[in-house]
Amino acid sequence: MGLAVIELAGLGIHALDHIDFATRSQIRQNQMQVFSIYRTVAETAPANRADALDDLHIPSGTTALLLTEHDPLIPSHKMPLPDFPGAMFNRFHPPPGNNGMEFGPHPGPEGEMGEPGAPMGPFPPGMMNGGGPYHPGEMPEGPGGPFRGEQRIPMRHMMPPMMDWGLLPSSLYPRAVWTGQKLRTHSVSLLLPDKRTWLVVRFVTPLPNPFGSPTFLIAFLLMSLCGSALIVWGSRRLVAPVTTLANAAESLGRNVNTAALPENGPSEIRRAAIAFNTMASRIRRFITDRTLMLTAIGHDLRTPITRLKLRAEFIDDDELRTKILSDLDEMEAMVDATLAFGRDSASNEPVVTLDLRALLQTIMDEAAESQPDMAEALIFEPPTVPVKVRARSVALKRALNNLILNALKYGRSAQVTLEPAAMMNTASGVENLIKVVIEDSGPGLADDQLERVFEPFVRVETSRNRETGGTGLGLSIARTILRAQGGDVRLENRREGGLRAVVTLAP
Repeated sequence: MGLAVIELAGLGIHALDHIDFATRSQIRQNQMQVFSIYRTVAETAPANRADALDDLHIPSGTTALLLTEHDPLIPSHKMPLPDFPGAMFNRFHPPPGNNGMEFGPHPGPEGEMGEPGAPMGPFPPGMMNGGGPYHPGEMPEGPGGPFRGEQRIPMRHMMPPMMDWGLLPSSLYPRAVWTGQKLRTHSVSLLLPDKRTWLVVRFVTPLPNPFGSPTFLIAFLLMSLCGSALIVWGSRRLVAPVTTLANAAESLGRNVNTAALPENGPSEIRRAAIAFNTMASRIRRFITDRTLMLTAIGHDLRTPITRLKLRAEFIDDDELRTKILSDLDEMEAMVDATLAFGRDSASNEPVVTLDLRALLQTIMDEAAESQPDMAEALIFEPPTVPVKVRARSVALKRALNNLILNALKYGRSAQVTLEPAAMMNTASGVENLIKVVIEDSGPGLADDQLERVFEPFVRVETSRNRETGGTGLGLSIARTILRAQGGDVRLENRREGGLRAVVTLAP
């Protein structure tokens, strides 16, 4: 809309300027035509004027007639004529023998010029060097005035504009001039020097065409280019703060310790940056407080658990002692997992570029070494090219190791597939992501449990092998680590049976 308004305004100005220029050019052209026709007819003997007029090349849209009166078809008005029609040079430099006061034709009755050579009235006061100042823009008044009547008339209106009087001898000056207009038809009636014949010239001015200019297309393209550039520049200036805020929000989702937004610019942008930084600070403080609380609880539980283990050794009943020690071992494992969860959440490990293919191969080799009886159930399908990713290597290894060992422990197999970065549809739009797929052959999960198992300390005992137990923090830790690095993990059931864990990471 803005571009259209700019172009319409610019093209309107260009069209109006072109119309004005074309109109002035057309008027000037018509003036020259009238002057040429008049001079040809005036210089011809009265008896031969009709033939001379017929021999002229008169352009289309223009007609020239010899009549005994001014144009009877188009309403006209009489134009005033000066008392001294001589050239400006003769007005101020009279010919030899003339006293400088009287020369040129004298106006006759009805404002018509007298015979050439007739004496002319004296110059009005102020026309000579000693008579005071002279203003070229208008003719001063004198006794009787330079015209019939006492009205002061500017010099630019003293002669018809289509006549270049300086190119005519005074003997050929018209004795009267009438002009008129009807719609787009203009009429000029000139009384020839014999004062019996009128030359009537009619010409039709064409309708102005604002699109006829050869520069119209250039102006249109130039205005479109400039308008588009300004609109793009302005749009970018308006959108840039929003883009910066969106990038900062995305970075905060990947790393809660991301750098703060610069708090500068216009007041609205500065207020938004301050609000965003305040929100990020509160989120960091909340996560830190929660992590510290969990870590403190887990750390404080270690001492009473250790004391209970020591006291359990003094129980004489072997069966009871074994059960109590087993429960204490499970509590200690949960405390260790809680401390690991807090430690991973508060980790400030630096982000590095690593080869995900090599990292997964290392995890698979270590799993095969720790459980050699299940080495055949571990399958890794790496791509043919390295897959680079920026992440915290230790934390990412822990998350992927949790998922692979989970599949091996509960699904009795782990088939890992690594896919290089590609465009994928996500909840936030189309993104370029790396995918790691971990599949097992276990019993799977109920659909309503696929998301719930990521909550801390949640174990689905009925759908998992209870023999190996677990604390219910493995999946929660894995998701926390992956989301902190701009990725995510989700679970889905396979059609052929088993569970599939899909990990996505930003390259």
